[in-house]
Amino acid sequence: MILSTGLACALLVGIFITLVVVRIPVAFALGLATIPVVALEVRLSPFIIIDRMFQSYNSFILLSVPFFLLAANLMNSGKITDRLIDLARVLTGWMPGGLGHVNVAVSMLFAGISGSSTADAAGCGKILIPAMIKEGYDRRFAIAITACSSVMGVIIPPSILMIVWGGVMQVSVGALFLAGAIPGIMIGCALMATVYGFAKVYNYPIEMKPTLSSTFKAFKGAALAMLTPVFVIFGIVAGVVTPTESAIVAAAYSLFLGMVVYRTVTPREVGTILYDTGRFASISLFAIGTASVFGWLLAYYNVPRLIIGVMTDMELSSFGTALVIAFLFLFFGLFIDAIPTIIILGTVLLPVATQADISPIVFAMIGIISLAFGLVTPPYGLCLLISASIGGMNVTSVLKQVAIILLPMLFILLLVIIFPEISLWLPKTLMPNSFK
Repeated sequence: MILSTGLACALLVGIFITLVVVRIPVAFALGLATIPVVALEVRLSPFIIIDRMFQSYNSFILLSVPFFLLAANLMNSGKITDRLIDLARVLTGWMPGGLGHVNVAVSMLFAGISGSSTADAAGCGKILIPAMIKEGYDRRFAIAITACSSVMGVIIPPSILMIVWGGVMQVSVGALFLAGAIPGIMIGCALMATVYGFAKVYNYPIEMKPTLSSTFKAFKGAALAMLTPVFVIFGIVAGVVTPTESAIVAAAYSLFLGMVVYRTVTPREVGTILYDTGRFASISLFAIGTASVFGWLLAYYNVPRLIIGVMTDMELSSFGTALVIAFLFLFFGLFIDAIPTIIILGTVLLPVATQADISPIVFAMIGIISLAFGLVTPPYGLCLLISASIGGMNVTSVLKQVAIILLPMLFILLLVIIFPEISLWLPKTLMPNSFK
């Protein structure tokens, strides 16, 4: 039989939601949801689906995903995170609520190296959550600020989500990296302001008053690690390396720091690190394959055109369309991992954004920042799950603190929508050719 657009969409989405509700992993649910449609539709065959999965993997840029994950794992295993925390202490520990500010600052520093929020939550959380509890901070606040600050890992460049977005949407990854810098810093500042408010209300202590010698020592210890984002971002912007090559450089440099310079990674540990990296990368890449098939079927049945028609009939302005786009990404981010959401929802909404004269780079920033919130909002909320597990609490116990901390972060998202130049200024200045 030949399926109509409505029936095909209902089957795909309905089966997918049902499978997610019964706790089938999202990557498998996306793949399984396509089977009934392929079985019923006479114009499709399983070989087409296999071909679409292969085509999604046949991308040089996706090689950067496992290498950035490897760099993050090497940073954590090589105790380089400790050096970043020491640097964050001298930079922000002198303020009221010092360890809370350190938590935010080290997430900003780590984000510039790893590109992974989950690696940030795991690596920094293991050190800072117990330290904050020991210093008298409320356990729920320690968990919430660790989880919320870790989302900067996918906003501040380099970012794995930006690499996937650039590969799927054919947008310059270098331009996306530059576009995320200012919003990421603004979110960091908003989080620090929130920590300051908590510190004043609950009388949280100052962590330390840095001396000249301690400041010099901290900068010296972290200087080599902080060269990583320089190699990655400026290498891409200058056109010296591709995103994939920059990820390889980051991983090789992290390995060099861990094994040769700091000597905190042994040859025996390298095997474990490679295994963990391969395991996490395979999960992400499998999700890319099944999500690509799911998204291709939606496009095959003209679902994007249907959505464009609905949005056009609503006669929304560019601002109104951007708000609807942000809401959809925020909503989908509650239930689905960011990478499948980019492939499915991003490709569907790209024509809608183009129709509303929203820049592809601004569209990307709205999507990525919105999806970042999904990392700390149940039922998905992977960074929140990791932080709560480290802190030894149930996720539901910290939702109030998470909601309070997320409010100023949502305000930054709104500013990016209202003032697109927040995202566009750096790429326009440093990479004007990416707009041609």
